[in-house]
Amino acid sequence: MKNLLYILSIFLLGSCTTIQQAGVELPGEDPEQTVLPDENTSSAVISLIEKARAATQQGDYQRAEVLLERTVHIEPKNASLWHYLAKLRLHQSRYQDAVGLAQKSSYLAGSNNKLKADNWRIIAHSRQQMGDQAGAVQAQDNARRLVGKH
Repeated sequence: MKNLLYILSIFLLGSCTTIQQAGVELPGEDPEQTVLPDENTSSAVISLIEKARAATQQGDYQRAEVLLERTVHIEPKNASLWHYLAKLRLHQSRYQDAVGLAQKSSYLAGSNNKLKADNWRIIAHSRQQMGDQAGAVQAQDNARRLVGKH
């Protein structure tokens, strides 16, 4: 399990290398914020996540995209998987897609405030990149509120 946590943290931290601007925290920037798969995630999906991580590290974002899309087809109610796909879309500069996927992840996240906060960070960064500074600040405030940072 520790190896899996290490692998996922590398994938998640490495999948978002864009530059932080105007005080908007990047999703997954802090290792303590790293979102891990749900405990009930199947071994097949874990394997696909690991392959997507490897593809991301090799710069093959198209393959990573295909693999992550397969995970959400296998486990469509797994909020973490939608979150990973949102992070990939953010990295691909597909900001509107990233926002929608982060919102879907939050909808499925239940009481997982850590996941919801990181989704708000994805939304904040996406809005900032789309020129919506006020929306970015509001999304960042939502993230901070969820994790108790004011």
